[in-house]
Amino acid sequence: MQRHAEALLAHLAASGCAPPSEAGFPDDPNSWLPPALEALVAILAEEDPLEPLSRAAQRDQQATALFLCLALAVAGHGTRIHASWLATAFGELSLDRPVTHGQRALWLAAARGAYGPAGKIFVLRRLDALAVHRAADPADWVRALVPGEPGIVIPPSLADYPELAQLPELARPAQAGARLSRLLERCVEITSMREEVAAPLTNGGGAPASAWAEDEPLAVLRSLIGLSGPAGPMASLVSHLLDDLRPGADPHLAIVALHVAAPALKQVANDLAEATRTDPPESIDVPMLGHQIRLRPEGPDANCLEAAERAIALEASADRSAPWPAWLLLATAVACLVATVVTGWLAIPALLCGGLGGWLLWRRQKAAESAARYLEAQLGELRELAEGAVWALHAYAREAEARAMQAAEDAAEVARLVRRGPRAA
Repeated sequence: MQRHAEALLAHLAASGCAPPSEAGFPDDPNSWLPPALEALVAILAEEDPLEPLSRAAQRDQQATALFLCLALAVAGHGTRIHASWLATAFGELSLDRPVTHGQRALWLAAARGAYGPAGKIFVLRRLDALAVHRAADPADWVRALVPGEPGIVIPPSLADYPELAQLPELARPAQAGARLSRLLERCVEITSMREEVAAPLTNGGGAPASAWAEDEPLAVLRSLIGLSGPAGPMASLVSHLLDDLRPGADPHLAIVALHVAAPALKQVANDLAEATRTDPPESIDVPMLGHQIRLRPEGPDANCLEAAERAIALEASADRSAPWPAWLLLATAVACLVATVVTGWLAIPALLCGGLGGWLLWRRQKAAESAARYLEAQLGELRELAEGAVWALHAYAREAEARAMQAAEDAAEVARLVRRGPRAA
């Protein structure tokens, strides 16, 4: 019987119809498979399958329904199933139990359109009935859709002051807008896929699958007839849906998972849009040239600016020590000049010491003038930076209005794209 069943499945996968030479199958009163095979052949031949179908259902109703649903999907005739078969084959889903390989195979077949729009609606309703979106943190759904956090977002208004964009008060609204934009892009990417509803789930090689792969319902069929089948571990309902949302996942499964997670995604989108509407702070402390300057809408805080200027001036003056070597040389020159009254040869050392001391004092004076110019330049740069940052904050505030409006539009578009129900199918 297994040999007959395997040959039939191989022919179904390759051509979508039963072998023309197949006349019947040896019956086994203890097995549901022989009458199920007869029913399958009758259905494909557009004959009445009621008698063998009744016998198979009496022996194992769920296995018979699962076999027929998957076999007809693999053959490309999934729309010929009876609605009650799909419900019987699928069984009950639970958040506390793993999804069976049979349920996952039916889920995939329905998502790919093997059973028409009604099959998708059936799977969506089964998933919706469990309120799966509440079984995971809303952030988990978003992380599955858009893995990774966006880096520092530098708005155009702060392009000349990137350090301002790193301040939490200013970074949060911009990052929320960027995260919402990425979420919308993924939703558009998933929902823009155009499905071929009638595309059959055939095995490309024309031979039964020899190992489990979740995108091959044929593997579950082989397991049903007693051949090698799914060997991998079963996963939970939530983990399946999260995996289906990740970039690179099967797009048919992704669109189902997207609509299942719709309530959580809409809430996250609304929260992100709300985060972009945060009013700019009344004042912020910004490091400038190594000093904290408090900025307000009317300008930099005068006390902070004066304190920073004093600190810069003190740092500059701390490097200027007394010119002891020059003074010592000049004192030596004076002493030598006095001593020339007694000893004339000391006049030359007096001239040398006086000249070297004067040169040192001249060089120190030039250094002091250069330091004063540098100090003035630093103070001017500090004031210019502070004033420019205040204007950048004004531009950021104007930008915030446009950002909030765009975020509201993005949140509304996310809600439109992920809405569920018959139209989602």
